[in-house]
Amino acid sequence: MTINALYTAYATATGGRNGHTQSDDGIVSVDLSIPKALGGPGKPGTTTPEDLFAAGYAACLGSACEFMSRQLRLIPSSLEVKAAVGIGQIPSGGFGLTVNLTVIVGGLSQADAEKVVAAGHSICPYSNAIRNNVETSIHVKTV
Repeated sequence: MTINALYTAYATATGGRNGHTQSDDGIVSVDLSIPKALGGPGKPGTTTPEDLFAAGYAACLGSACEFMSRQLRLIPSSLEVKAAVGIGQIPSGGFGLTVNLTVIVGGLSQADAEKVVAAGHSICPYSNAIRNNVETSIHVKTV
């Protein structure tokens, strides 16, 4: 598949999971530390690649759902995405990710909220990047 990139983000990481990562424009600039649960130091005031992935995925899916809600003419009064990204060993060796997404939709019926989220999930770049490769669950709640 060939993609004509409309925007490209650039970042540099040094020191791996116990280092620092920064976008080239400096807006994202964070220290990293392996969590204690993975045998690392779990330094206070640091983050992980999984935190960054969760934040990016939540924002991206939210935007995709908002876009598709307009296409479907099912406009929610609110839309919030919570992403939980887990890391662990996979049976074949190495490590893998799990993703659990909760999308909280206001002002729509459960059925309409599920339509909007399914449509958003179908076009979201993060969803497309990990589809059939990362165990992913999506829960839709209405308020």
